Amino acid sequence: MHIIGRIDINIYKCISGDIVTDEVIITNERIEHIKNNHPNDFEIYYGYLKSIIESPEYIIEANKPDTALILKQFENNGKQFKTVLRLHTSKDDPNYKNSVITFMRINASEWGRLLRNKKILYKNE
Repeated sequence: MHIIGRIDINIYKCISGDIVTDEVIITNERIEHIKNNHPNDFEIYYGYLKSIIESPEYIIEANKPDTALILKQFENNGKQFKTVLRLHTSKDDPNYKNSVITFMRINASEWGRLLRNKKILYKNE
């Protein structure tokens, strides 16, 4: 388990009003998932992950409960990312934390498709 950073619970209330902690982790199993399914993304872009979860540009509706689909674009290099974050609520095992499920760089067409076809729950103004 690796600590990534902390979320602003007020931002993520658009997903759940029952968030128990602000701490965000990623497990070794999830790191391996990312490495296997999104080659080189973890190794090259891991340094962006803290900023993505701490200051998302968009949070859009995910297919699972208590889960945030986070989009962030970095102005200095134009790179765009999609991250899935499972939030820890009072219904979960007390030992759980907010946890990164997956993380990947996406292209402009995928970015646009997500914003057109999914419900936007939060936009950083």
